[in-house]
Amino acid sequence: MSRAATTRNEQAAVDKYLLPREVRVATVRRHPAVLIPVSARAVGGLLVAAVLQVTVLRSQPIVAAVVWAVWAVLLGHMLWKTVNWAVDYFVITSERILLTSGVFTRSVAMMPLTKVTDMSFHRSFAGRLLGYGEFVVESAGQDQALRTIDHIPYPEQLYLVICGRIFKDAAPNEQGTPVSPEPEDTFGTEMIESETETFTFDDSYPLDDTATFPADDSPMDDDPSRPDPF
Repeated sequence: MSRAATTRNEQAAVDKYLLPREVRVATVRRHPAVLIPVSARAVGGLLVAAVLQVTVLRSQPIVAAVVWAVWAVLLGHMLWKTVNWAVDYFVITSERILLTSGVFTRSVAMMPLTKVTDMSFHRSFAGRLLGYGEFVVESAGQDQALRTIDHIPYPEQLYLVICGRIFKDAAPNEQGTPVSPEPEDTFGTEMIESETETFTFDDSYPLDDTATFPADDSPMDDDPSRPDPF
């Protein structure tokens, strides 16, 4: 199978769990090192069964058959873990982090990025040699569906990707200065609040400077030159 076909299969397996507004940032499988324990048991069982077959159990075919049956169980367990590994994905989106798992019974654990309060990764000596790490995600809630994610490939790169999504508002621009939200444009409208009401004045249309108003101490009703409308 080509790399392009594999990528399309990964997208189809993950995109059905995403919301319409979500953007998939990164999709990876767990590191193949997760299969080392079961593979070691299967290979070790094969060696032990072969040695017993040609030495101690040469004249005991029934016992030898039992030994080979035990090895077949170990081999089947390794194959089952391999199939599970092939369909499990760790996904980073613009809104969440997800971990999908299971072949017949599918499970999706997720954590919204807005709920993440702390995240760290740990790399053991074997992880540094083979190239995997473990993520530990903390949130404000008590019950977390997604807390520890082990055998993550490219841990430093994915850690920075997640931190960049969490703290995207504080990311520097091209000049190296933090990006601050722009103030809302008021379009020349000034708000004046009183004890009882809020008045809005639009200063985009200034008053005529030649307009005159009578003084408060000279009411217009007392002007004798004003004609009586009645």
